[in-house]
Amino acid sequence: MATITINGTEFQVDAKSTIIEAARANGIHIPHFCWHPKLSVSGNCRMCLVEVEQMPKLLIACATQVADGMVVKTKSERVIQAQKAVMEFLLINHPLDCPICDEAGECKLQEYAYQYSVGYSRFEEDKVHKPKRVPLGPNVMLDVERCIMCSRCIRFSEEIAKQPVLTFTQRGTHVVLTTFPGSELDNPYSMNVIELCPVGALTSRDFRFKARVWEMAATESVCNGCARGCNMNIWTRNNEILRLTPRQNEEVNSSWMCDYGRLETFKHVNASERLSGPSVRVDRELRSIGWEETVSELASELRGFRKNEIAGIGSAYATNEDNFVFQRFIKEVLGSKHLDLLPHVIEQVEDDLLIKADRTPNSLGARNVGIEPSSGGLSASGIRNAINDGSIRALYVLEDDIAADPEWHSVLQKLRLLVVHSAVQNATTALAHVVLPASTYAEKHGTITNFQGRVQRLQPAVATSETDRRMDGLAASRWDKFSSKNDRWGRPVKFDARPSWRILVSVAAALGTRMKYNTAEDVFGEIANVVPVYRGMSFARIGSKGVLSKSSPVPVKT
Repeated sequence: MATITINGTEFQVDAKSTIIEAARANGIHIPHFCWHPKLSVSGNCRMCLVEVEQMPKLLIACATQVADGMVVKTKSERVIQAQKAVMEFLLINHPLDCPICDEAGECKLQEYAYQYSVGYSRFEEDKVHKPKRVPLGPNVMLDVERCIMCSRCIRFSEEIAKQPVLTFTQRGTHVVLTTFPGSELDNPYSMNVIELCPVGALTSRDFRFKARVWEMAATESVCNGCARGCNMNIWTRNNEILRLTPRQNEEVNSSWMCDYGRLETFKHVNASERLSGPSVRVDRELRSIGWEETVSELASELRGFRKNEIAGIGSAYATNEDNFVFQRFIKEVLGSKHLDLLPHVIEQVEDDLLIKADRTPNSLGARNVGIEPSSGGLSASGIRNAINDGSIRALYVLEDDIAADPEWHSVLQKLRLLVVHSAVQNATTALAHVVLPASTYAEKHGTITNFQGRVQRLQPAVATSETDRRMDGLAASRWDKFSSKNDRWGRPVKFDARPSWRILVSVAAALGTRMKYNTAEDVFGEIANVVPVYRGMSFARIGSKGVLSKSSPVPVKT
């Protein structure tokens, strides 16, 4: 440890840290553009200049290591004048794009212009013009005029994504960020440069011009693209998800998130394929009917089968709460021993950074809460074979498109009853006799367990017809952030979907079994009591960062 003084206050700091790190650790902000705690030091923006006693010149805080007895000033007159000079220099050729720039409201240059700039420009010449709307790759757009040459994107591509394709060309005011000839920014983590960019030079081609940051509400949640469970924020406007961005959690995903998770895991939430309501097959055609009628019809159908003729397929896409109630429903209410889970593994996509081969968010959690055959019960392959030979006549599927597998598609057509929980129309709902619309991960409370055994929380960012602040424990302030779409008469239009656990409670009640759950927290409370690895947990304890289950090893930090 070293003793240093910053702005007249003494601090004990790590002797190996730099000034900017020591100040940050003690709640003192030193303005910066090029420095980032996860990247190597570049030291080219000069915004973090500070005054150190006995030093003739100002020093950059990002590259100067602390020393015992060092006295640092971050707000002296010399420092303030230097900050104004740097800001004036950066703004000389920066375009006045704020009214149309996607970064407005999140732009560090915009914020610093108010905090550290002189507030006017002495520059009266024509600004240097550079290329605009340059596609760097399939997901990232570059506006070179806005670039302040901080090099964060270059260092990220080289050091984190391991794809060194970005570089600076030319000199002086004509410097241009570009890709090497014949290459493009197309690595699986390319969109992280958008958050790294302190200005609006790098933007998302998917999100461009869709909304301002102050028009959206951000909800903390967890990515469902793979077993990693990256922490993220869901950004919504008018009850529609517009983008996903990473949320820092050093134990899971650090500050990063893959492009697949950003772009492919939310489109189905507001897709045209969303189920409009429950439906029952009549005369070879699915017909929409009300919830009560559907539940009553389903209960009546299920009573017509013997216990050993019914099987269930749980889901690694569903929450711990959904799977827990589902296994209780299959084993206790229906009395079947035949219950299992289908794997969804793509071996070639796993890497050493974030992406896992298991493309589901909750396979470990589903197993932990009991999605497995009882003694003498059939596994997934055994269930498929039993359907084929006619011994299994009814199958209940929880939030998994099992008919996408050709082997399953062929045997499902032999069932007398196929019940499916799903958010969207898919190959399995096309074969189903009863379809029950389930809420997506962005529309319900619940928990999932990642490959490390870390239990993490989901929270509703999109309102459905079932979302109720009293029933789902939403605070009034949180509920007020929901802004549902309206029809031309001003009436709210919401998806007619319910959490799977709530649907199962309704069906169980129609079959004569009462499950005393009113909220997802009630379900998790029972999980914490009866499942040893989750014992002692609660929604409050899980919080925003998650908690390791008791059987899990301590993970290596990302």
